[in-house]
Amino acid sequence: MSSPHLKAVIFDVGGVVCRSPLIAIAEYEREHGIPNNYINCAITVRGSSGAWQKFERGEMSLFPFYEQFGQQLSDTRVNNPAYAQYCKRRGTGKPHPHPPDAHLCNGDVPPACPTLPTALHIDGRELFGRMMRESGEFDPNVVEAIRRIRGSLPSPSSLRAALSLTPARSLDAAAGRWRVIALTNNFSKSDADIIGDAPPSPARYPNFSVQSELEFLGWADGATPPRLRALFDDFCDSSTLGMRKPEPGIYLLACTRNGIKPTEAVFLDDLGMNLKAAQTLGMETIQVPIGGSREALKKLEAKLGIDLTSGGIEPAERTPSKL
Repeated sequence: MSSPHLKAVIFDVGGVVCRSPLIAIAEYEREHGIPNNYINCAITVRGSSGAWQKFERGEMSLFPFYEQFGQQLSDTRVNNPAYAQYCKRRGTGKPHPHPPDAHLCNGDVPPACPTLPTALHIDGRELFGRMMRESGEFDPNVVEAIRRIRGSLPSPSSLRAALSLTPARSLDAAAGRWRVIALTNNFSKSDADIIGDAPPSPARYPNFSVQSELEFLGWADGATPPRLRALFDDFCDSSTLGMRKPEPGIYLLACTRNGIKPTEAVFLDDLGMNLKAAQTLGMETIQVPIGGSREALKKLEAKLGIDLTSGGIEPAERTPSKL
């Protein structure tokens, strides 16, 4: 159903415009024999005080983040109960006959609780690097949809070449009708912030340089390269705004910066908790599951009343994983 009152389309970046870093988490879990979604539970159980959350608000530089991130993900005393509760809420799977960590589940081990790790050593830098490299690729269907919504982009020929897009198609006459906004939990400060006040240990990182670390992360052109920012009328980044989704303030600030009300925006994200926060504020929302961007864009084109998907590319199937 068309939503003619809409004035803006707000896109998450990782998991919507670009591949999801959660894919890398799922692959890391499989490789190391960690239960599915265990790492995601370990991230969320820390609430607003976790290393991941602080990093996305721009409160930590990179190398202290690596250390705390790895330590927190490896802390089974905190993470096992959180994962057991997650399993209980999900209520799926087969019971384990003798769960080794029954005491961590308060004696109430849910039927879906698999064997929980007794010890973990997760390298925060290795995992984060894999996540960032995974999320460095654009979803060509979403980029094409953004191009059609905006009607035109700066230097379209060079942008298509950079993103390996198909040749330009006829554009909708409603160019400029909607603001196109990025709203992302991210880290995109300057290169100097990689070091911050806590430079990496020469003993642990003997060959460190800012450029080599950026390349390790897939950030040779920066965490938010110009070709990404050029897709949007406004780029709202958690690390520069000091807030992150699903905090209501970051949604409201994105609206204020663009002269719209929350009820005049549709928001696309891959994470349910981010969408729920947007819904509470009155935004229309569309969830973008991993590998399901075309279906999500079909819903968006119905709301906007323009073609966003003809001639698109079917994405490869991906393993879902959710924070």
